[in-house]
Parts: sequence; C-alpha cells; structure tokens
Amino acid sequence: MIYDDYQLAWAIYAVAALGCLLVWFRLTGWMWRYLREPLRLLAAVLLLTPTIVEPSKELFAPAVAITAMDVLFKVGDNAWRAVADLAMYGLIAFAVYLLFVAVRWPIERWWKARRASEPVAAERAPTLRELMQDEGDDRRLAAQGARGRRLEPRL
Repeated sequence: MIYDDYQLAWAIYAVAALGCLLVWFRLTGWMWRYLREPLRLLAAVLLLTPTIVEPSKELFAPAVAITAMDVLFKVGDNAWRAVADLAMYGLIAFAVYLLFVAVRWPIERWWKARRASEPVAAERAPTLRELMQDEGDDRRLAAQGARGRRLEPRL
C-alpha cells in the first residue's frame, strides 16, 4: 500500500467517524446528562482508537475494525491486541472524564447556590396588568417616575 493511499484511507475514516459521532450526539441529546456523557465518550473511544496491524511496517487501523475482522472472518491474530488497546484507551478516557466530573460538580453546586441567593428584580417589578389597574392613580405614577420608564409585558 502506498503511503498516500494509507493517509487517504485514514482521512476518509476520520470523516466517517466524525459523522457517526455527530449522529450519536444527536441520538443521545435527550438523555440525562450523567448517562449521555459516558455514552458519548464510549462511542468516541470505540470509533477513534487505533491499533497496530503490522508492527514491522508500523501500520495502524481502527481497533473496532480489526476486532470485527478477526472475530467474524478469522483472518488474523490481532483481535486481542485491538481489544487491549480499546480497554486501555477506554480506561484512560473514563479516568479523565471522572476527574472532570469531580472538578465540575462542586463548581456547579456553588454556582446554583449563588444564583438562588441573588434577588430576581424582574419578579418584583409590577406587571402590565397591575400598572393598568393603577392607571387612574396619577400620584403613585408620578411618585415612581413612570413617565420615563420603558414598559414590557410579561407572560
């Protein structure tokens, strides 16, 4: 195989794998976040993990493809090496993900507590209905300085 063909095959596979990941991201978009993210990570590891095919030439191929070819067609003895690569990359990816979640979780709790403690000014502002009911009371409107205010209706 010519080196340019090898790179062209990897480029085509990379585009196809990214397309599959995009479809998988759309399919898992409705799920709960702590289920969706590990499933997306698992799909990325399965699609993007390379394994060596021939050590003397340093040729690589997708580990899923090598495993499928060796198991289904019994054409080689690289299945265990490919499975080992998948397991190693999967373990590393999930360890990094768990570290990311462990850092993200306290930050999100702090952020939610901070948002809950801030007063919401929009809820304290009078609604359009309240202002229209008080329309006859010019003294109240003059005291609030309502002539220069912009009024937006809320639903």
